[in-house]
Amino acid sequence: MIRQLLLAVSLICFSIATYAQNSFSISGVVRDQKETLPGAGVYISGYKIATAADNNGRFKINNLQPGNYDILVQMVGYLPYSKNVVISDKSVEVELILKENTVQLNEVVIRADPNRAKYIEQFKEFFIGKSPNAAQCKILNPQVLNIDYDGSKSLLTVKTDEFLIVENKALGYRLKYMLDYFEYNSRTRIIYYSGHPFFEELKASSARRKKYTINREIAYYGSSQHFFKSLYQNKTKGEGFIINKMVKVLNPNRYPDKVINEKLTKLRTIPPKTGLFKTAAKIDTAQVNFWEKQQDMPKYIDKLDRAEVLPDTLVHYYNQNLRLLNYTDALCVIYTKERESLAYSKTGFWIFRPLDLPNYEISVANLTNGPIRFYENGGIHDSRSFLYEGYWAYEKVADMVPMDYIPLQKK
Repeated sequence: MIRQLLLAVSLICFSIATYAQNSFSISGVVRDQKETLPGAGVYISGYKIATAADNNGRFKINNLQPGNYDILVQMVGYLPYSKNVVISDKSVEVELILKENTVQLNEVVIRADPNRAKYIEQFKEFFIGKSPNAAQCKILNPQVLNIDYDGSKSLLTVKTDEFLIVENKALGYRLKYMLDYFEYNSRTRIIYYSGHPFFEELKASSARRKKYTINREIAYYGSSQHFFKSLYQNKTKGEGFIINKMVKVLNPNRYPDKVINEKLTKLRTIPPKTGLFKTAAKIDTAQVNFWEKQQDMPKYIDKLDRAEVLPDTLVHYYNQNLRLLNYTDALCVIYTKERESLAYSKTGFWIFRPLDLPNYEISVANLTNGPIRFYENGGIHDSRSFLYEGYWAYEKVADMVPMDYIPLQKK
């Protein structure tokens, strides 16, 4: 089975604040090239923190800790806007300049594409996910999606000039998602996506809110957000995580390249005609097929190294708000307080495990571009430096909770 891979920070690719004793504010003005814009919505990516510009186009968000934030702005008739703001030791004032959405002002025209419905379904599967929570999610404005498929590259790309609205009736959130990019390569089965979500609470009865709470607890525990938060605090083992390495070893079921190439060259060479009637020899197609399959097999396979990896050997101090994570091979993170669900076991994301290992949730984290930096509340700073396999690749937007989410119960 071909394992499906997911860029790590594609699930939670937004900048995160960290915790400290002092709190500060981000204030400023929202405007276009001509005038200020009263009523513009101003949000903090990844949180439930929001405000609106006043009659003078000014806004202020208080009680923020030192850290790295993405400010999102929404205004009818204008393109969604984001600006990165870093708070270190003082409050910050910014000017947010929006551009008119000329397409929206004129009229949105969707080109006729007989495959559009199919591509949107693929986008939903790889963006929202296929978990039980995903079944209760709905994209409310799919018409804003710009779909493109490049057959020569087997590449599906999705973009939008507006906030994508996702209603999650499993976790009780309404997401405004500023999609930076989405790519799915059907040849390699690798998914990349990144964006900035803002969380709003859905109105619900007390009974429904209790259900939301239960589902949110399940979504949070064992997630990459939970893992990195506990890794920052050096509490991974106490939180139920075991860290191993996933190493690459030569595939014992594959012959060396030299043998494969020699066999194929010999089998594909048509011998000269022989005998009284010069009968042409035939190519042994069965043998050719066998060696071609050998050629297609991976040279290396993953093997779980059962030696436990200590967090102290992985995590290094970067600055007062960030920690640095670096390692060789790939991390295999086993969450021992939850078992794999039946829905997960039916997907292509699952990781091969030793027979003696219980069916705990297993995720593999591959570094793609050197070390990564992460914050105290589990946020990843370096957006395209991680590639996930396993459970963390399976859980997507449908299983996200805000970065300031605090579980009610201790597992």
